[in-house]
Amino acid sequence: MLPFHEAVKPQFQQVNDLIVSQLHSDVGLVENIGQYIIDAGGKRLRPLLVLLSANSCGYRGDQHIALAAIIEFIHTATLLHDDVVDTSDLRRGRATANARFGNAPSVLVGDFLYSRAFQMLVDIGDMEIMRIIADTTNIISEGEVQQLINAGDPDTSEDAYSEVIRKKTAQLFEAATHTGAVLAGSNRSQHEAMRLYGHHLGMAFQLVDDALDYSGNTDELGKNVGDDLAEGKPTLPLIYAMQHGTQAQAELIRGAITDSGIDQLDAILEAIHATGALNYTLERAGHHVRAAQACLEGMPDSAELRAMSTLADFALSRTF
Repeated sequence: MLPFHEAVKPQFQQVNDLIVSQLHSDVGLVENIGQYIIDAGGKRLRPLLVLLSANSCGYRGDQHIALAAIIEFIHTATLLHDDVVDTSDLRRGRATANARFGNAPSVLVGDFLYSRAFQMLVDIGDMEIMRIIADTTNIISEGEVQQLINAGDPDTSEDAYSEVIRKKTAQLFEAATHTGAVLAGSNRSQHEAMRLYGHHLGMAFQLVDDALDYSGNTDELGKNVGDDLAEGKPTLPLIYAMQHGTQAQAELIRGAITDSGIDQLDAILEAIHATGALNYTLERAGHHVRAAQACLEGMPDSAELRAMSTLADFALSRTF
C-alpha cells in the first residue's frame, strides 16, 4: 500500500472487500476471470480518488465505498476490453485475462462488470452521479475508438493524441473525484475543483505511462517496453521525436508506427533520447501535476487533501 492510501486505509479495505463480494455470479467463468484480473492488484488509484475526494469535501456516510467499487469495476472492464483490442499478453507482470482465458470470455466478463457497476449505481440512487458515470463510459468508448483509428498513423498530431488520452484515461480519474464531491453534497466550486484535479491528474498519469513505455523496465512496469510501438500507437514521445529529430530518425519512427514494428527498437529509443522527447513528455506531465495541485488550494485542510497533493507528486516521480 502506497503512503497516500494511509489517509483512508480502513475504507480502502472495505472497498476491496465489496469488490470481491460483488464479483459473485452463478456462472463460474465470470467469477474466475473477474477474480483473476482483480487479484492482479495495481495501485487502485481511481477508487482511492473517490474516497479522498468525498472525505475532503466532508462526506460522512458510507455510499462512497460502493461508488469507489463502481469506479474500479468500470476501470477493470476497460482493461479487459483494451487487452483484447490491443492483443496484449502481459499486464501487471502476468498474462492478461485474454491470454489466459481467451478473447471472447474476456470481452463478455468486461460487459458483466459494466452492468454490475450500473446495478450498484441504481442502489446509490443519485441521478447526477448516474449522469456523470454514464457520460464517462460513453466518452471512454469514444477515446478507445479514436485511439484505434490513430493506430498506425504517424501523422497523428499532439492535439489529437492529447484528446485521446483525455477521453481514454483522464475522464475516469475526473469522474472519480467529481462524483466523490457530488456525493458529499459540496458546493459547485468544490465540485469543479475536484473535477479538474481528477482531469489533470489523469492526464499526468497517462503522459508518464507513455514516457515509461520507452524508459522503464519490464519488471517494474509489468508490461513489455515498447508495447505501444508494437501496437502502432503514436504517443507523445514518438510524435515529438519525429518533429525534432533528423529526417532519418523521423522516417525510422514513421515506418515503425505504420508497420507496428519493434525490430529497430534500440535505434528508436536512441532517437527518443537524443531529441529530448522523454523530457518534453515529462514536462507536459509536470504542467498537469501543478495544475492538479492548484485545484486543491482553498479547500479545507485535511489528511485526505494532503494525500491528494502527495498523489499528484507521485504521478510525476513514479517508475511503475
